[in-house]
Amino acid sequence: MSDDAKDAGLVAMISSILGGNKRAEAASPPPLADFMPVAPANAPTAELAQIPEAESPKLQDASDQAVAAPKPVAPSPPLTPDGKRLLPAEAIADLVLGELRKIEDFPATGVSVTVYGYRHWNAMITFAPFSTTFQNATRFRQALPDLVFKLRRFVELEI
Repeated sequence: MSDDAKDAGLVAMISSILGGNKRAEAASPPPLADFMPVAPANAPTAELAQIPEAESPKLQDASDQAVAAPKPVAPSPPLTPDGKRLLPAEAIADLVLGELRKIEDFPATGVSVTVYGYRHWNAMITFAPFSTTFQNATRFRQALPDLVFKLRRFVELEI
């Protein structure tokens, strides 16, 4: 067997172990804007005008069209006393990875983000062999602390 065939087999094995054949678009994390802090509970809120059911345009036209069931509202993550969202480590890792994917030349596969710590959580990024160049990996590693610093203002690690 030639060296090229051995190298290709080794790369394929490493890629399958590290999830290299999974599509990055399939598990795209939610945008960072969804995790911005919410107004405090004691802040004044504007009340929405309620339309009586008899005057509702949907109910008046219900005889000709099928009325669609309302979509269930996803529960928002719990908040800390200072207004930060409580998220598990996997969700924070997905957020960090999603923000890093916005950087030019970020690899689609072969990248792993690990979130660790408690009060001041941190993140570590690792790259599979041959997933990116050394210079690009260095760039991404240098961008990670700034990204983590910004995310810590809005997200707290759930234990």
